[in-house]
Amino acid sequence: MELIIASGNAGKVREIRAILGEKFESILSMKEAGIDHETVEDGSTFLENARKKAREIAEISGKAALADDSGICVDALGGAPGIYSARFCGHHGDDAANNRLLVEKLQGEENRSAYYACAMCLVFPDGRELVAEGRLYGKIVDTPAGEGGFGYDPYFYLPEFGMTCAELSPEEKNGISHRAKALHGILEQLD
Repeated sequence: MELIIASGNAGKVREIRAILGEKFESILSMKEAGIDHETVEDGSTFLENARKKAREIAEISGKAALADDSGICVDALGGAPGIYSARFCGHHGDDAANNRLLVEKLQGEENRSAYYACAMCLVFPDGRELVAEGRLYGKIVDTPAGEGGFGYDPYFYLPEFGMTCAELSPEEKNGISHRAKALHGILEQLD
């Protein structure tokens, strides 16, 4: 079975491919599948947005589509940026600006606990759906560390590892991440 990843985020596509491995005949990004479509993410939860993206791409392509919606939820900010993580600074996809704003908003705050959340939805051409969610807990630090990952990873510290997500190897991150947990939930349902 061919699978289309309903995302334009190269980091997400890379992680999903690494975790899914040989489970599908082929795994294509939207760009590789020749799909130029942007879903309006107007859901109020990660799952609503993931479901909407997967449904739209499955309908457009006539193939199975996998979508994730994910972000970082910070306790001291009442769960923000949450579903607005990619556009926290006011425009989409500016990791540096998003991270600057996050650190700025946490100045003087003692509670730095946060978690990454991921909702995953796989929609088949016949309309069947599988959903799963995953979380990764940590805390926000003021000083970035590491060159790996993307998004908030340089500021997301994992106490049990003594490093940020950006300091983990891709294999280590793919073994513990919120995205990996959600994907494994989808894979269990496929089996």
